[in-house]
Amino acid sequence: MTKFDTKMDRYPFVPITKRPVYEWPNGKRLAVYFAINIEAFEFGRNPGPDFTTMPTAPFHRGYAYRDYGNRVGAWRLLDMFDELNIPLSVLTNAAVYDAYPELVAAFRNRGDEFVGHGRTNSERQVDMTEDQEREMLREVCARFEHEEGSAPKGWLGPFISQSAKTPELLVENGFRYMLDWFFDEQPQLFRTDNGPILSVPYPSMELNDLPAIFNRKVSDEEFASLLIDAFDQQLEDSRKYPLVYCIALHTFVMGQPHRARRLRHALEHIVRQRGDIWLTTAGEIAKYTLSLPKGVLIEP
Repeated sequence: MTKFDTKMDRYPFVPITKRPVYEWPNGKRLAVYFAINIEAFEFGRNPGPDFTTMPTAPFHRGYAYRDYGNRVGAWRLLDMFDELNIPLSVLTNAAVYDAYPELVAAFRNRGDEFVGHGRTNSERQVDMTEDQEREMLREVCARFEHEEGSAPKGWLGPFISQSAKTPELLVENGFRYMLDWFFDEQPQLFRTDNGPILSVPYPSMELNDLPAIFNRKVSDEEFASLLIDAFDQQLEDSRKYPLVYCIALHTFVMGQPHRARRLRHALEHIVRQRGDIWLTTAGEIAKYTLSLPKGVLIEP
């Protein structure tokens, strides 16, 4: 019988039922965070689908669609998160500081967390050499440090793209956690040649508005139901062990007026359970997890 090498040596296989049980702050068992993608695209390069026909150069429809998100949609979402008193993890391209400075300032004034998300959303790490990727990460860290006073501690690659050396380069540049790998509902240590980095759960495929609505053709109503059903299930499961619930949003997707209505319905359902959850940011989840006593986290 043919044997296949299925071993992943970046993290060990340990079923969630066999791990140490711990609690989030104040005895909570479900940590909840909301990630919002604030992105800048280079005009003339294909930014991705736009719900119409196959895009062709100069890709103006896709560019305009995404530009709408930062000009209009983001502000609609900001009003909603302000009203519901929900903190945000803001996944930000460095180029956003040049393209949309007022928008960055609005999140900064709320005290939200900024997460590194590349230079622009028009390039992918998988297309870079190791030296190019290293230089890109250094540029991003330098720009955040200049604008925010400190380099970001968290990272999500544009298009959730990684090269074979991305985890090593993230540690090399001072990142403490990444969102690129969704393989668990708890934060997990992830092995790199430069020491471990924490992998914080991020809904790259499921509770992410872009792949759900663009690729899986989930309706607006169905997406809101997914958010609620997943939350209710995880809240129930968290009686047994700590979990992380996250929603990933894009301003040009959920910032549309018809989708914002459905999103509000889901958010109101979640915040009604505020007393039973830890409503926080990805960075605070990473900080708390890394402070747990030795032996609680599974060593990679």
